[in-house]
Amino acid sequence: MRYDTIIIGGGLSGLVCGIRLQKAGQKCCIVSSGQSALHFSSGCFDFLDRLEDGTVPGNLAECLVSLPESHPYSKIGAETAKKYMGEVPEFFAGCGVRLCGNPYRNSYRMTPMGDMCPTWLSLEDFPLAGEPDAKVADRALVVNIFGYLDFNTAFVADALERNGTVCRVISVRIDEMERLRMNPSEMRATNIARVMDRPEVCGKFIAAVSEELRGEDTIILPAVFGLASDEVLPKIRSSFSADVRFVATMPPSVPGIRTQMKLRKAFEHAGGVYLLGDTVNGAEMSGDKVLSISTSNFGDYRLHADNYVLASGSFFSKGLVAVPDKIYEPVFGLDVDYAGDRKEWYDTDLFSPQNYISFGVATSRDFRPFKDGKPVSNLYAVGSVLSGTNALNEGSGAGTAILTAFRTADLILGRVDSSKAGQSLK
Repeated sequence: MRYDTIIIGGGLSGLVCGIRLQKAGQKCCIVSSGQSALHFSSGCFDFLDRLEDGTVPGNLAECLVSLPESHPYSKIGAETAKKYMGEVPEFFAGCGVRLCGNPYRNSYRMTPMGDMCPTWLSLEDFPLAGEPDAKVADRALVVNIFGYLDFNTAFVADALERNGTVCRVISVRIDEMERLRMNPSEMRATNIARVMDRPEVCGKFIAAVSEELRGEDTIILPAVFGLASDEVLPKIRSSFSADVRFVATMPPSVPGIRTQMKLRKAFEHAGGVYLLGDTVNGAEMSGDKVLSISTSNFGDYRLHADNYVLASGSFFSKGLVAVPDKIYEPVFGLDVDYAGDRKEWYDTDLFSPQNYISFGVATSRDFRPFKDGKPVSNLYAVGSVLSGTNALNEGSGAGTAILTAFRTADLILGRVDSSKAGQSLK
């Protein structure tokens, strides 16, 4: 089979790039080995949560000009990055994923621990606050499902009360959930959500919570609803006179998985081919060009394209591999930026910035990776496989994934003057 573009990796960056290309008329294929970082998502997208001095930036666009030249945002350019930021809500709405927040400023979200943390945009499940010490409610009912251990109601209530909210905590019992509790490993967010997607079970839950209300103005619920059904969340919200707020739980993430499902559906609806459960295990190259790739499922049958996009992720998804003496990219054998001294890969202080998070594939300004010091002409890299950003420390993972996907798609589509974008940083 031959395609215009083959994308290696079916996470956020790969799907966004594929959707943008496919909707512009390209014939695209995504090869995805399975789970992505979206399965562990908080339901929020971070762009730049903190600066090097630890402060939380307000106006995000103003911060772009001060980033290092090697940062992916700098390679895109401040003006183009700002334009892309404004396009993000509409792009996701077109995929059935509605976001809230200001695309040019940070807001604050409630974490699974109840604290407020800076973020860029969030799914509409999670309303954002303008300040870190914002008072969420006067009186809140914090509700858990009996036996569910990944939502710590005590921590949530304690954090809310520090900001002036009076909280009451309850656990609701439902017969269908009791069946899940027979096996502790089954009492997970995704399994609960599958059961809650059934209208009769959701109705029982709503009735049980209604009986417990004592005049609270806000109900706090774990985000374990609406995995495959678009009707559950609106039904819950409309069933109470009190405001309903959902709080992210420990992984797996129901809103994150739902987002990936919607993005995949949008890609396939546009005509894209999504090969789930397959792994790219090698590439055929000639000079500075990729000719084809091979996958585990297709065996000797090779996949061909005019362009290729590496969206394979970092160490977690094996887009990068670390061995005692080096870090390498396993599909194409690309050049990787990393410290030669292994002692510089990490800090023994767990809470200090860890250097290995910033390691990744070396690219030119147009995100063409280098192999043996030379850029590969028809290959691009996007998302967390890139070097130049410590996404964990600065809180920029989703922003990097989305904006580099936008930029790469536009380069492939010829919407960008690649002769100006492709200046080497090597």
